[in-house]
Amino acid sequence: MKKDVVIVGAGPAGIFTAMEMIKNGSKKSILIIEKGQPIEKRHCPKAKTKDCVNCKPYCHITTGFSGAGAFSDGKLSLCTEVGGDLPTLIGEDKAQELIDYTDKIYLEFGADTRIEGIGNDDEVKEIRKRAIQAGLKLVDCPIRHLGTEKAQDIYLAIEKYLLENGVEMMFGYECRDLIFENETCKGVIVETKDGETEIFADNVVVATGRRGADWLEKLCEEHNIAHQPGTVDIGVRVEVRNEVMEQVNNVLYESKLIGYPQPFKNKVRTFCQNPGGFVSQENYDNDLAVVNGHSYKDFKSNNTNLAILVSHNFSTPFNQPIEYAQKIGELTNMLGAGHILVQRFGDILDGKRTWQKELNQSNLKPTLQDAVAGDITAAIPYRAMINIINFIQAVDHVVPGFASSETLLYSPELKFYSNRVKMDSELNTNVKGLYCLGDSSGWTRGLMMASVMGVFMGRKLI
Repeated sequence: MKKDVVIVGAGPAGIFTAMEMIKNGSKKSILIIEKGQPIEKRHCPKAKTKDCVNCKPYCHITTGFSGAGAFSDGKLSLCTEVGGDLPTLIGEDKAQELIDYTDKIYLEFGADTRIEGIGNDDEVKEIRKRAIQAGLKLVDCPIRHLGTEKAQDIYLAIEKYLLENGVEMMFGYECRDLIFENETCKGVIVETKDGETEIFADNVVVATGRRGADWLEKLCEEHNIAHQPGTVDIGVRVEVRNEVMEQVNNVLYESKLIGYPQPFKNKVRTFCQNPGGFVSQENYDNDLAVVNGHSYKDFKSNNTNLAILVSHNFSTPFNQPIEYAQKIGELTNMLGAGHILVQRFGDILDGKRTWQKELNQSNLKPTLQDAVAGDITAAIPYRAMINIINFIQAVDHVVPGFASSETLLYSPELKFYSNRVKMDSELNTNVKGLYCLGDSSGWTRGLMMASVMGVFMGRKLI
């Protein structure tokens, strides 16, 4: 098989690469290879079973058309300060221009016209004042909230659009390797029911998302694709009652706070805040269970959840940050017998584990019902845990009640995008014919910036 463009991964970066080519009238043949299923066939059985059944051969929440985006809360960050480091590569002005353009595409396919976090200047100033007093930085980025259920409708419409405009899609096929000739990428090797098959292409775009970051890192090592260790994020998912977060939720929807707490001064930040949301579980290919969160547009809980992530950088002599984070996740899963662990903040400060009886007696009820009460401090490294504790206590100054004894911490919350592929401002790697996009490339974090990188790539490949 021979195509002009082969895209590995049907997440936002791959989707918007194909879409931008079509919108600009490209006549090139485009093939998207995705190990998961089309969006209309993606269903998590936990909705009925109430318990994760560890689906094989992959988790439907993280794999399939639109990637994890279809089952996230679907937030589009509309400024360059959020979503990764792509603006440092292509320039702030260009990145903002592409964000505005990409946002209009989401609106075309049914995104809510309401933008969260704007028009409350006085209230924002007050929140920022408290953040400064606590030694934190507030990033008030406008947010367009798709909602978990609405995001699936939007991406289904995008999937149909691509198919109707001639984009071929191979669902249920896993890319095993790349084909190289004379230091040029010539195609991909795909696993099929009958063995392996080669698909040749003039341009290969790898956009495998966070869950594909480990696979891409191994390819970089094997094929001398220039890359470098980046940042790995290790943290927890925090859950509190909506009443605690009411002001921030109403004013900003998502409060993005950044701090460098004593004594280690690592960067610690909030991420993916979900007012009225639900804590969720995602499973990776190596049976690693990690925690995440989402929120629906119309269906709300009594709680708000958000991630607190500690950034770690490793280079000398150790340079395997993804493996480091995976080991922490594996240890936490072991303590939870394969489930997500949850612990009350007060119990952490008291140096004791949390028991299910204590959760049952609390005002705050976990939205992840099959999480196991236990001791996350037995798995999270000391440095990361101290950073998390001190950061939570700082946030309590901004959001009184955030550091309540009943506040819930779920673990492991891990973000696998530490491997960073080296490229120039035109997204060229050191291998001719090969491009790496989205979260797996190490340059983006989240739906909007990955989509923007795809748009930029699509214009290049027209």
